[in-house]
Amino acid sequence: MGDLLLIRHGETEWSASGQHTSRTDLPLTRRGEEQAKSLAPLLAGRSFALVLTSPLGRAVRTAELAGLSGAVVDPDLHEWEYGGYEGVTTVEIHRTRPDWDLWTDGAPSGPEGHVGESPGQVGERADRVLARVAETLPEGDVLLVAHGHFLRVLTARRLGLPPSEGRLFRLETGTLSRLSTEHGRPVIAEWNTRA
Repeated sequence: MGDLLLIRHGETEWSASGQHTSRTDLPLTRRGEEQAKSLAPLLAGRSFALVLTSPLGRAVRTAELAGLSGAVVDPDLHEWEYGGYEGVTTVEIHRTRPDWDLWTDGAPSGPEGHVGESPGQVGERADRVLARVAETLPEGDVLLVAHGHFLRVLTARRLGLPPSEGRLFRLETGTLSRLSTEHGRPVIAEWNTRA
């Protein structure tokens, strides 16, 4: 049985400032590009039965700079849809909704039909990804290149936890994490690894 490896894309201007970034497809900063390149030595010599990436440019570019080839775009790896909170920081949201918590409340609808997602909806997407990779894990390691909040939900679901428990797994930009098994049960084997 292979391991499930996770890469959070490198830094963008909004990830550095703490702004919620879903559909706004910002490029990597210079630091983000360096973070992505620094992942290459961690991946050197490894082979993957499958590499999937989010459709967003920041994830695709991270995969390229990390030296990954043959990545398949999977729309389900898209970041949490923040709806009306796109581009807004948690501090700004708390000015009008002091008790708001993404992990329990989700995101409200936004302009132009951008419906914010609930934790359950993100969990459903994560479950679809996990079902797809489960077919390939017997053949070897699988690597996902995606986004912070989405990968945190996916980790919670892989460990058998509700989507809201993704709050427990802080995930830094430009890092590699590894979910494995121990005695037949999913476990975190590495988290936020940098070169």
